[in-house]
Amino acid sequence: MAALMTCCPPARANDTTAALTTGGLEFRTNADIEMLSENLSISRERIDVRYRFLNRSGTDQHVTVAFPMPEIDYSDANNIEVPNNEADNFLNFHTKVDGRHVAAQLEQKALVGKTDVTARLQALGLPLQPRAKATQTALEALPAQAQQQLLKDEIVRPDDFDAGKGMEHHLAPNWRLRATYYWDQTFPAGREVVVEHSYTPSVGGSVQTGITGPYSTAEERANYTRKFCAEPSFVQAVAAMTRKNGNQPPPEQRVSYVLTTGANWAKPIGDFHLTIDKGKPNSLVSFCQTGVVKTGLTRFEVRKTNFKPSRDLDILIIDAPQ
Repeated sequence: MAALMTCCPPARANDTTAALTTGGLEFRTNADIEMLSENLSISRERIDVRYRFLNRSGTDQHVTVAFPMPEIDYSDANNIEVPNNEADNFLNFHTKVDGRHVAAQLEQKALVGKTDVTARLQALGLPLQPRAKATQTALEALPAQAQQQLLKDEIVRPDDFDAGKGMEHHLAPNWRLRATYYWDQTFPAGREVVVEHSYTPSVGGSVQTGITGPYSTAEERANYTRKFCAEPSFVQAVAAMTRKNGNQPPPEQRVSYVLTTGANWAKPIGDFHLTIDKGKPNSLVSFCQTGVVKTGLTRFEVRKTNFKPSRDLDILIIDAPQ
């Protein structure tokens, strides 16, 4: 467990911004390929991961490797932080194998409930990214008959509002986007393969933390302990920040990462190295891990051998008021 001193970016205009949960590469469980090491570095600006794999079988293994993007929809636009709303690659995902850039393929599916409406949107020339301005523009440009049919089938919905010039009538995407980057990878028999990827995380936040303060319930406060392993010393430090800030709770930010896919290999991760950088020295950070060592003013590290992750990683950062 970690409850460690750590300060940071300005609070957002809205009260709470959620984070999209992201993680590492995914593939089916493989009995021949071993993950020798995983070097994972997390900050609010960037996530970098470097894997070393070894195919211990006597034959080459051909595996489809995938990086699933978190699902997004238009209703998320006001309360989910996404690094690049206008791009299909909205997390700015990049990957390398043995030092060479991989041109991963992108599979996109537009879903309404359980119904796949991808082909229908593409036939109308509509982008699949529901949060992009280009999608809104394309919807508005459709013939009235096509718009009405989309409304009838609940693929879009009315989005009427008054921005100060009277009521405006618009359409909004009613689908969610499920996207996955993937490529076919050969793991030669008996040889190591290094896979690296990096992307910009989705960072959740609240103008005021709920870990203390008169507006949070006992259940909400208990959830901080369950999710972030917030120890009493951490809560006391946040309370001290609150008092120094005129009894106004300081802001918080959250980053989530899926660790449990690392259990899909032939053996536990031989050498696991986690680095978390809180950004500024006078913030507070809490997350659920054992063996945490402070290695810099803002950096904390965890090393484990034969590691089989049993839970995902949720990081809470409390920013000292400016």
